[in-house]
Amino acid sequence: MKGFTLEVCANSVQSAINAQIAGAKRIELCENLFIGGTTPSYGCIKTTRERVDIAINILIRPRIGDFLYSDIEFEQIKNDILVAKQLGVNGIVCGILLPNGEVDTERTDELVELSKPLTFTFHRAFDFTPDPYKALEDIIKTGATHILTSGQKNKAADSVDLLYELVKKAANRVVIMPGSGINADTIKRIVNTGANEFHMSGVKDVESKMIYRKENLTLNGNSLPDYVNQISDVESIKMVVEYLNLHF
Repeated sequence: MKGFTLEVCANSVQSAINAQIAGAKRIELCENLFIGGTTPSYGCIKTTRERVDIAINILIRPRIGDFLYSDIEFEQIKNDILVAKQLGVNGIVCGILLPNGEVDTERTDELVELSKPLTFTFHRAFDFTPDPYKALEDIIKTGATHILTSGQKNKAADSVDLLYELVKKAANRVVIMPGSGINADTIKRIVNTGANEFHMSGVKDVESKMIYRKENLTLNGNSLPDYVNQISDVESIKMVVEYLNLHF
């Protein structure tokens, strides 16, 4: 049986530590996961690299929203990649689209080259393309090593058929890594895609230990309560690892 890799999307140093304890083989490090994730800070990357031994990929996403980036944002992306490389990470995670929704192959080519010798994952911007099969071939031509995808659905478990076709058509030219909504229950369907790399966050809400709390004042709006943190849960990740150990 072939082996598997479970990548955990860790939104903090503590989440990264928890992922390693739970048995994950790789981390995708980000911040602000509750809004889809953004580029982690220098301090977050450096401290995580000092605290965990497993592979670390870095999400490079300069802002929330779509994946059509200005020239200034593109320069920021490239500078963030250079910083991440200096800090000893293992891979870069990014994605750029054209106004028509197709993969921006010219800019992606440049980012893949800049990231070398690190791996390059084209992230879920893939799921926002109009033709997943064309996007697959376009990404392969850039030299990217991985595609993170939910199969163009909100949850990967709802797109097992497309994920299966993508794995088949990729034919080992790029790694198709299902992600979004993966847990101990949904992984049982996801393994039917033929993939052997998987992506999950496994976060749980953790109540703040703050005693004094200012009433009628908020910084987060409705996105997340001010006194709740999201942290990757060791037990949730362990259950997925245990199932994959039995399956592979």
